[in-house]
Amino acid sequence: MRRNLYLYLVHKQSIIMCNLFLYRQQAVWLFLLLLCPCLVPAQEKTDSWLQQLLNSKAPPLLQKVLNHPDSFQYQLIYTEINRDANNRPHFKNHYLHVDRNRYFNPASTVKLPTALVALEKLHSLRKYGVDRRTHMLTDSSFSSQSAVWSDSSSADGYPSVEHYIKKIFLISDNDAYNRLYEFVGQAALNRTLWSKGYPDIRIVRRFTPMSEEENRHTNSIRFEKNGTLLYQQPAAYSDIPFNYNKQVLVGNSFYDRYDSLIHQPMDFTRHNNFPLEDLQQVLQSVLFPQSVPASKRFHLSDEDEQLLYQYMSEYPSESQHPRYDTTTYFDSYTKFFLFKDGRQKIPSNIRIFNKTGWSYGYLTDAAYIVDFDKKIEFMLSGVIYVNRDGILNDDKYEYEETGYPFFKEVGRIIYEYEQNRKRSHQPNLNKFVLDYNAIP
Repeated sequence: MRRNLYLYLVHKQSIIMCNLFLYRQQAVWLFLLLLCPCLVPAQEKTDSWLQQLLNSKAPPLLQKVLNHPDSFQYQLIYTEINRDANNRPHFKNHYLHVDRNRYFNPASTVKLPTALVALEKLHSLRKYGVDRRTHMLTDSSFSSQSAVWSDSSSADGYPSVEHYIKKIFLISDNDAYNRLYEFVGQAALNRTLWSKGYPDIRIVRRFTPMSEEENRHTNSIRFEKNGTLLYQQPAAYSDIPFNYNKQVLVGNSFYDRYDSLIHQPMDFTRHNNFPLEDLQQVLQSVLFPQSVPASKRFHLSDEDEQLLYQYMSEYPSESQHPRYDTTTYFDSYTKFFLFKDGRQKIPSNIRIFNKTGWSYGYLTDAAYIVDFDKKIEFMLSGVIYVNRDGILNDDKYEYEETGYPFFKEVGRIIYEYEQNRKRSHQPNLNKFVLDYNAIP
Protein backbone atom coordinates (compact mmCIF):
# COMPACT_ATOMS: atom_id res chain seq x y z
CA MET A 1 0.00 0.00 0.00
CA ARG A 2 2.75 2.40 0.99
CA ARG A 3 4.73 1.49 -2.12
CA ASN A 4 1.75 2.26 -4.36
CA LEU A 5 1.22 5.57 -2.59
CA TYR A 6 4.90 6.40 -3.02
CA LEU A 7 4.79 5.60 -6.75
CA TYR A 8 1.64 7.69 -7.14
CA LEU A 9 3.24 10.70 -5.45
CA VAL A 10 6.39 10.38 -7.56
CA HIS A 11 4.26 10.23 -10.72
CA LYS A 12 2.27 13.32 -9.70
CA GLN A 13 5.43 15.24 -8.91
CA SER A 14 6.87 14.34 -12.31
CA ILE A 15 3.75 15.65 -14.07
CA ILE A 16 3.87 18.88 -12.07
CA MET A 17 7.57 19.39 -12.85
CA CYS A 18 6.98 18.68 -16.53
CA ASN A 19 4.11 21.17 -16.68
CA LEU A 20 6.20 23.78 -14.90
CA PHE A 21 8.97 23.23 -17.44
CA LEU A 22 6.55 23.62 -20.36
CA TYR A 23 4.97 26.75 -18.88
CA ARG A 24 8.42 28.20 -18.29
CA GLN A 25 9.40 27.47 -21.91
CA GLN A 26 6.22 29.10 -23.18
CA ALA A 27 6.87 32.14 -21.01
CA VAL A 28 10.42 32.43 -22.34
CA TRP A 29 9.20 32.24 -25.94
CA LEU A 30 6.48 34.81 -25.25
CA PHE A 31 9.04 37.12 -23.70
CA LEU A 32 11.34 36.74 -26.71
CA LEU A 33 8.52 37.43 -29.15
CA LEU A 34 7.53 40.57 -27.27
CA LEU A 35 11.13 41.66 -26.99
CA CYS A 36 11.96 40.97 -30.65
CA PRO A 37 8.99 41.33 -33.04
CA CYS A 38 11.28 40.31 -35.90
CA LEU A 39 10.87 36.70 -34.71
CA VAL A 40 7.20 36.86 -35.66
CA PRO A 41 6.77 35.98 -39.35
CA ALA A 42 5.40 38.83 -41.45
CA GLN A 43 1.76 38.45 -42.38
CA GLU A 44 0.01 39.48 -45.56
CA LYS A 45 -1.90 42.72 -45.06
CA THR A 46 -5.41 42.90 -46.48
CA ASP A 47 -8.06 45.47 -45.66
CA SER A 48 -11.51 43.96 -46.23
CA TRP A 49 -12.95 47.43 -46.83
CA LEU A 50 -10.58 48.10 -49.76
CA GLN A 51 -11.22 44.62 -51.12
CA GLN A 52 -14.99 45.17 -51.05
CA LEU A 53 -14.71 48.63 -52.64
CA LEU A 54 -12.69 47.38 -55.60
CA ASN A 55 -14.83 44.26 -56.08
CA SER A 56 -18.04 46.27 -56.04
CA LYS A 57 -16.84 48.67 -58.77
CA ALA A 58 -14.61 46.41 -60.87
CA PRO A 59 -15.33 45.86 -64.58
CA PRO A 60 -14.88 42.25 -65.83
CA LEU A 61 -11.17 42.49 -66.63
CA LEU A 62 -10.29 43.94 -63.23
CA GLN A 63 -12.57 41.44 -61.53
CA LYS A 64 -10.67 38.62 -63.21
CA VAL A 65 -7.40 39.95 -61.78
CA LEU A 66 -8.85 40.54 -58.31
CA ASN A 67 -10.16 36.96 -58.23
CA HIS A 68 -6.68 35.50 -58.85
CA PRO A 69 -4.23 37.14 -56.43
CA ASP A 70 -1.82 34.21 -56.59
CA SER A 71 -1.60 34.19 -60.40
CA PHE A 72 -1.19 37.96 -60.78
CA GLN A 73 0.71 38.46 -57.50
CA TYR A 74 -0.78 41.93 -57.15
CA GLN A 75 -0.31 44.17 -54.13
CA LEU A 76 -2.04 47.49 -53.52
CA ILE A 77 -1.73 50.28 -50.97
CA TYR A 78 -4.30 53.08 -50.95
CA THR A 79 -3.15 55.93 -48.72
CA GLU A 80 -5.98 58.15 -47.53
CA ILE A 81 -4.89 61.72 -46.70
CA ASN A 82 -6.84 63.93 -44.31
CA ARG A 83 -5.86 67.49 -43.45
CA ASP A 84 -6.42 69.11 -40.09
CA ALA A 85 -7.34 72.76 -39.46
CA ASN A 86 -3.67 73.75 -39.93
CA ASN A 87 -3.45 71.89 -43.27
CA ARG A 88 -1.24 69.19 -41.74
CA PRO A 89 -1.74 65.90 -43.59
CA HIS A 90 -2.60 62.70 -41.73
CA PHE A 91 -2.20 59.36 -43.49
CA LYS A 92 -4.12 56.10 -43.29
CA ASN A 93 -2.99 53.11 -45.35
CA HIS A 94 -5.41 50.50 -46.71
CA TYR A 95 -3.80 47.28 -47.94
CA LEU A 96 -4.68 44.52 -50.37
CA HIS A 97 -2.46 41.40 -50.43
CA VAL A 98 0.59 43.39 -49.31
CA ASP A 99 3.44 41.15 -48.22
CA ARG A 100 7.03 42.38 -48.01
CA ASN A 101 8.23 38.77 -48.21
CA ARG A 102 6.61 38.21 -51.61
CA TYR A 103 9.29 39.12 -54.09
CA PHE A 104 8.66 41.23 -57.17
CA ASN A 105 11.28 42.73 -59.42
CA PRO A 106 11.30 46.45 -58.56
CA ALA A 107 12.80 47.45 -61.92
CA SER A 108 13.04 51.23 -62.28
CA THR A 109 11.46 52.07 -58.94
CA VAL A 110 14.97 51.78 -57.43
CA LYS A 111 15.82 54.94 -59.36
CA LEU A 112 13.79 56.96 -56.84
CA PRO A 113 15.93 56.28 -53.75
CA THR A 114 19.09 56.40 -55.87
CA ALA A 115 18.21 59.94 -57.00
CA LEU A 116 17.47 60.99 -53.42
CA VAL A 117 20.77 59.67 -52.06
CA ALA A 118 22.60 61.36 -54.95
CA LEU A 119 21.10 64.72 -53.98
CA GLU A 120 22.09 64.10 -50.37
CA LYS A 121 25.66 63.34 -51.40
CA LEU A 122 25.90 66.53 -53.43
CA HIS A 123 25.52 68.54 -50.22
CA SER A 124 28.86 67.18 -49.03
CA LEU A 125 30.51 68.50 -52.20
CA ARG A 126 29.33 72.09 -51.87
CA LYS A 127 32.64 73.07 -50.28
CA TYR A 128 34.27 72.26 -53.64
CA GLY A 129 31.78 74.41 -55.54
CA VAL A 130 29.85 71.42 -56.87
CA ASP A 131 26.08 71.58 -57.24
CA ARG A 132 23.43 69.61 -59.13
CA ARG A 133 24.10 71.49 -62.40
CA THR A 134 27.89 71.12 -62.34
CA HIS A 135 29.23 69.16 -65.31
CA MET A 136 29.59 65.52 -64.24
CA LEU A 137 32.11 63.62 -66.37
CA THR A 138 32.20 59.86 -65.86
CA ASP A 139 35.28 57.85 -66.76
CA SER A 140 35.72 54.11 -67.35
CA SER A 141 37.65 52.42 -64.53
CA PHE A 142 36.83 48.70 -64.69
CA SER A 143 35.61 46.03 -67.10
CA SER A 144 32.22 46.64 -68.77
CA GLN A 145 32.20 50.29 -67.65
CA SER A 146 31.67 53.14 -70.10
CA ALA A 147 32.57 56.81 -70.05
CA VAL A 148 30.24 59.80 -70.48
CA TRP A 149 31.79 63.22 -71.11
CA SER A 150 28.93 64.93 -72.98
CA ASP A 151 25.15 64.88 -73.28
CA SER A 152 23.58 66.39 -76.39
CA SER A 153 20.10 66.24 -74.79
CA SER A 154 20.96 68.86 -72.14
CA ALA A 155 20.79 72.61 -72.63
CA ASP A 156 24.59 73.10 -72.42
CA GLY A 157 25.63 69.75 -73.91
CA TYR A 158 27.00 68.29 -70.67
CA PRO A 159 25.69 65.73 -68.18
CA SER A 160 24.84 66.72 -64.61
CA VAL A 161 23.12 65.21 -61.59
CA GLU A 162 20.06 67.38 -62.22
CA HIS A 163 19.78 66.35 -65.86
CA TYR A 164 20.10 62.68 -64.95
CA ILE A 165 17.33 63.07 -62.36
CA LYS A 166 15.10 64.76 -64.92
CA LYS A 167 15.50 61.89 -67.40
CA ILE A 168 14.94 59.32 -64.64
CA PHE A 169 11.49 60.68 -63.81
CA LEU A 170 10.29 61.86 -67.23
CA ILE A 171 10.98 58.66 -69.17
CA SER A 172 12.70 56.36 -66.62
CA ASP A 173 16.02 56.56 -68.47
CA ASN A 174 18.27 53.61 -67.60
CA ASP A 175 21.65 55.20 -68.35
CA ALA A 176 20.76 58.19 -66.16
CA TYR A 177 20.16 55.80 -63.26
CA ASN A 178 23.41 53.95 -63.96
CA ARG A 179 25.36 57.22 -63.67
CA LEU A 180 23.81 58.16 -60.34
CA TYR A 181 24.42 54.61 -59.06
CA GLU A 182 28.08 55.11 -59.98
CA PHE A 183 28.20 58.55 -58.38
CA VAL A 184 26.78 57.36 -55.06
CA GLY A 185 28.50 53.95 -55.02
CA GLN A 186 26.90 50.62 -54.16
CA ALA A 187 28.04 50.51 -50.53
CA ALA A 188 27.08 54.11 -49.69
CA LEU A 189 23.73 53.75 -51.45
CA ASN A 190 22.65 50.71 -49.47
CA ARG A 191 24.13 51.80 -46.14
CA THR A 192 22.33 55.13 -46.41
CA LEU A 193 18.98 53.45 -47.04
CA TRP A 194 19.52 50.92 -44.25
CA SER A 195 20.43 53.70 -41.82
CA LYS A 196 17.09 55.38 -42.59
CA GLY A 197 15.19 52.29 -41.47
CA TYR A 198 14.86 50.40 -44.76
CA PRO A 199 16.84 47.18 -44.10
CA ASP A 200 14.98 45.22 -46.80
CA ILE A 201 15.96 47.53 -49.65
CA ARG A 202 18.78 46.12 -51.75
CA ILE A 203 20.16 47.96 -54.80
CA VAL A 204 23.06 46.03 -56.28
CA ARG A 205 22.72 46.34 -60.07
CA ARG A 206 22.99 48.81 -62.88
CA PHE A 207 20.57 48.40 -65.80
CA THR A 208 23.15 47.12 -68.27
CA PRO A 209 24.72 43.67 -68.65
CA MET A 210 27.27 43.30 -65.85
CA SER A 211 28.40 40.60 -63.47
CA GLU A 212 27.86 40.82 -59.73
CA GLU A 213 31.54 41.71 -59.26
CA GLU A 214 31.42 44.40 -61.96
CA ASN A 215 28.42 46.00 -60.28
CA ARG A 216 30.46 46.31 -57.08
CA HIS A 217 32.97 48.49 -58.95
CA THR A 218 31.96 52.08 -59.69
CA ASN A 219 33.61 54.60 -62.00
CA SER A 220 35.87 57.52 -61.29
CA ILE A 221 34.02 60.81 -61.80
CA ARG A 222 35.11 64.40 -62.39
CA PHE A 223 33.07 67.54 -61.68
CA GLU A 224 34.11 70.51 -63.79
CA LYS A 225 33.01 74.11 -64.32
CA ASN A 226 34.12 75.98 -67.45
CA GLY A 227 36.79 73.37 -67.99
CA THR A 228 38.20 73.72 -64.47
CA LEU A 229 38.30 70.62 -62.27
CA LEU A 230 36.40 71.20 -59.02
CA TYR A 231 36.36 67.71 -57.57
CA GLN A 232 37.53 64.25 -58.61
CA GLN A 233 35.93 61.12 -57.15
CA PRO A 234 38.14 58.04 -57.42
CA ALA A 235 36.88 54.68 -58.60
CA ALA A 236 35.39 52.68 -55.75
CA TYR A 237 34.79 49.08 -54.76
CA SER A 238 31.91 47.90 -52.57
CA ASP A 239 32.78 45.16 -50.08
CA ILE A 240 29.43 45.44 -48.31
CA PRO A 241 27.85 42.05 -47.50
CA PHE A 242 24.27 41.25 -48.55
CA ASN A 243 21.93 38.61 -47.19
CA TYR A 244 21.17 36.17 -50.00
CA ASN A 245 19.94 33.33 -47.77
CA LYS A 246 16.39 33.37 -49.15
CA GLN A 247 16.28 31.91 -52.65
CA VAL A 248 13.91 33.66 -55.09
CA LEU A 249 12.84 31.79 -58.22
CA VAL A 250 10.36 33.19 -60.78
CA GLY A 251 8.63 31.59 -63.77
CA ASN A 252 9.28 28.18 -65.28
CA SER A 253 11.93 29.10 -67.89
CA PHE A 254 13.85 32.09 -69.24
CA TYR A 255 16.07 33.36 -72.03
CA ASP A 256 19.61 34.13 -70.92
CA ARG A 257 21.82 36.94 -72.25
CA TYR A 258 22.82 34.72 -75.18
CA ASP A 259 19.15 34.21 -76.20
CA SER A 260 19.26 30.56 -75.13
CA LEU A 261 16.09 29.18 -73.52
CA ILE A 262 16.88 27.79 -70.07
CA HIS A 263 14.26 25.32 -68.89
CA GLN A 264 14.21 26.27 -65.23
CA PRO A 265 12.93 29.21 -63.16
CA MET A 266 14.93 32.44 -63.27
CA ASP A 267 16.92 33.12 -60.10
CA PHE A 268 16.33 36.60 -58.62
CA THR A 269 18.05 35.84 -55.32
CA ARG A 270 20.86 38.31 -55.96
CA HIS A 271 18.81 40.99 -57.74
CA ASN A 272 17.54 44.35 -56.50
CA ASN A 273 14.81 44.28 -53.85
CA PHE A 274 12.38 47.06 -52.90
CA PRO A 275 9.20 46.06 -50.97
CA LEU A 276 6.07 47.98 -51.93
CA GLU A 277 5.56 49.34 -48.41
CA ASP A 278 9.06 50.81 -48.47
CA LEU A 279 8.47 52.33 -51.91
CA GLN A 280 5.29 54.01 -50.66
CA GLN A 281 7.09 55.28 -47.56
CA VAL A 282 10.07 56.66 -49.50
CA LEU A 283 7.73 58.58 -51.83
CA GLN A 284 5.73 59.90 -48.86
CA SER A 285 8.94 60.99 -47.11
CA VAL A 286 9.86 63.16 -50.10
CA LEU A 287 6.45 64.72 -50.66
CA PHE A 288 5.56 65.07 -46.97
CA PRO A 289 8.82 64.90 -45.00
CA GLN A 290 7.22 66.00 -41.74
CA SER A 291 4.85 63.02 -41.84
CA VAL A 292 7.60 60.44 -41.27
CA PRO A 293 10.09 60.11 -38.40
CA ALA A 294 13.17 62.31 -38.77
CA SER A 295 15.34 59.20 -39.05
CA LYS A 296 13.53 58.20 -42.26
CA ARG A 297 13.82 61.56 -44.01
CA PHE A 298 16.24 62.40 -46.77
CA HIS A 299 18.37 65.49 -46.23
CA LEU A 300 17.09 67.64 -49.07
CA SER A 301 17.06 71.40 -49.48
CA ASP A 302 13.95 73.33 -50.50
CA GLU A 303 15.46 73.61 -53.99
CA ASP A 304 16.01 69.84 -54.10
CA GLU A 305 12.37 69.23 -53.18
CA GLN A 306 11.08 71.64 -55.83
CA LEU A 307 13.28 69.96 -58.42
CA LEU A 308 11.93 66.53 -57.49
CA TYR A 309 8.30 67.66 -57.44
CA GLN A 310 8.68 69.19 -60.88
CA TYR A 311 10.31 66.21 -62.55
CA MET A 312 8.10 63.64 -60.78
CA SER A 313 5.01 65.31 -62.25
CA GLU A 314 6.25 66.84 -65.51
CA TYR A 315 5.20 65.33 -68.84
CA PRO A 316 7.61 64.56 -71.70
CA SER A 317 5.73 67.05 -73.89
CA GLU A 318 6.61 69.85 -71.44
CA SER A 319 10.35 69.24 -71.66
CA GLN A 320 12.58 71.34 -73.92
CA HIS A 321 15.83 69.61 -72.94
CA PRO A 322 15.56 66.78 -73.76
CA ARG A 323 12.90 67.24 -76.41
CA TYR A 324 11.03 63.94 -76.65
CA ASP A 325 9.11 62.29 -79.46
CA THR A 326 5.66 62.35 -77.87
CA THR A 327 4.32 59.59 -80.09
CA THR A 328 6.63 57.28 -78.14
CA TYR A 329 6.95 59.22 -74.89
CA PHE A 330 3.36 60.35 -74.52
CA ASP A 331 2.27 62.26 -71.40
CA SER A 332 1.15 59.16 -69.49
CA TYR A 333 4.21 57.14 -70.51
CA THR A 334 5.25 56.77 -66.86
CA LYS A 335 1.80 57.36 -65.31
CA PHE A 336 0.11 53.98 -64.82
CA PHE A 337 -2.75 54.91 -62.49
CA LEU A 338 -5.75 56.57 -64.18
CA PHE A 339 -4.23 57.41 -67.57
CA LYS A 340 -1.90 54.76 -69.06
CA ASP A 341 -3.16 55.34 -72.60
CA GLY A 342 -1.21 57.24 -75.25
CA ARG A 343 -4.40 58.51 -76.86
CA GLN A 344 -5.87 60.00 -73.69
CA LYS A 345 -4.99 63.56 -72.70
CA ILE A 346 -4.48 64.15 -69.01
CA PRO A 347 -6.70 67.00 -67.72
CA SER A 348 -4.77 70.11 -66.68
CA ASN A 349 -6.28 70.06 -63.17
CA ILE A 350 -4.69 66.67 -62.37
CA ARG A 351 -1.03 66.01 -61.62
CA ILE A 352 0.62 62.72 -60.65
CA PHE A 353 3.87 62.69 -58.67
CA ASN A 354 5.24 59.18 -58.98
CA LYS A 355 7.83 56.61 -59.96
CA THR A 356 7.10 53.54 -62.06
CA GLY A 357 8.96 50.39 -62.97
CA TRP A 358 8.43 47.61 -65.50
CA SER A 359 10.49 44.50 -66.15
CA TYR A 360 10.21 40.69 -66.36
CA GLY A 361 6.39 40.88 -66.42
CA TYR A 362 6.17 43.05 -63.30
CA LEU A 363 4.57 46.50 -63.40
CA THR A 364 4.95 48.79 -60.39
CA ASP A 365 3.82 52.33 -59.60
CA ALA A 366 3.88 54.49 -56.47
CA ALA A 367 1.96 57.71 -56.96
CA TYR A 368 0.60 60.81 -55.25
CA ILE A 369 -2.42 61.99 -57.25
CA VAL A 370 -3.81 65.52 -57.02
CA ASP A 371 -6.90 67.17 -58.50
CA PHE A 372 -6.47 70.89 -57.89
CA ASP A 373 -10.01 71.82 -58.96
CA LYS A 374 -11.82 69.26 -56.81
CA LYS A 375 -9.34 69.51 -53.90
CA ILE A 376 -8.59 65.81 -54.00
CA GLU A 377 -5.33 64.16 -52.95
CA PHE A 378 -4.39 60.55 -52.25
CA MET A 379 -1.58 58.06 -52.74
CA LEU A 380 -1.73 54.75 -54.59
CA SER A 381 0.99 52.15 -54.80
CA GLY A 382 0.72 48.85 -56.61
CA VAL A 383 2.42 45.98 -58.37
CA ILE A 384 1.15 43.23 -60.69
CA TYR A 385 2.75 40.28 -62.47
CA VAL A 386 1.51 39.54 -66.00
CA ASN A 387 3.38 36.66 -67.61
CA ARG A 388 0.92 34.03 -68.80
CA ASP A 389 3.44 31.67 -70.43
CA GLY A 390 5.81 31.73 -67.45
CA ILE A 391 8.80 32.48 -69.70
CA LEU A 392 10.97 35.45 -68.73
CA ASN A 393 12.98 37.62 -71.12
CA ASP A 394 10.84 36.64 -74.12
CA ASP A 395 9.21 40.10 -74.27
CA LYS A 396 5.79 38.44 -74.20
CA TYR A 397 4.11 40.00 -71.22
CA GLU A 398 0.48 41.08 -70.93
CA TYR A 399 1.27 44.70 -70.10
CA GLU A 400 -1.20 46.20 -72.57
CA GLU A 401 -3.94 43.57 -72.20
CA THR A 402 -3.97 43.23 -68.42
CA GLY A 403 -1.29 45.20 -66.58
CA TYR A 404 -1.99 48.77 -67.60
CA PRO A 405 -5.81 48.34 -67.47
CA PHE A 406 -5.39 47.02 -63.91
CA PHE A 407 -3.71 50.25 -62.82
CA LYS A 408 -6.07 52.45 -64.81
CA GLU A 409 -9.22 50.87 -63.34
CA VAL A 410 -7.94 50.76 -59.76
CA GLY A 411 -7.01 54.43 -60.08
CA ARG A 412 -10.44 55.26 -61.47
CA ILE A 413 -12.28 53.51 -58.63
CA ILE A 414 -10.22 55.21 -55.92
CA TYR A 415 -10.49 58.59 -57.65
CA GLU A 416 -14.27 58.29 -57.85
CA TYR A 417 -14.40 57.26 -54.20
CA GLU A 418 -12.28 60.29 -53.30
CA GLN A 419 -14.68 62.61 -55.13
CA ASN A 420 -17.49 61.54 -52.79
CA ARG A 421 -15.50 61.17 -49.59
CA LYS A 422 -16.37 63.66 -46.85
CA ARG A 423 -13.52 65.74 -45.48
CA SER A 424 -13.45 67.87 -42.36
CA HIS A 425 -11.01 70.27 -44.00
CA GLN A 426 -10.26 70.92 -47.65
CA PRO A 427 -6.57 70.64 -48.44
CA ASN A 428 -4.48 73.61 -49.48
CA LEU A 429 -2.49 72.16 -52.37
CA ASN A 430 -0.52 75.25 -53.36
CA LYS A 431 2.74 73.50 -52.49
CA PHE A 432 2.26 71.28 -55.52
CA VAL A 433 1.21 73.97 -58.01
CA LEU A 434 4.34 74.31 -60.14
CA ASP A 435 5.53 76.38 -63.07
CA TYR A 436 6.68 73.83 -65.61
CA ASN A 437 8.37 76.51 -67.68
CA ALA A 438 10.65 77.49 -64.78
CA ILE A 439 13.18 74.72 -65.46
CA PRO A 440 13.70 74.09 -69.20
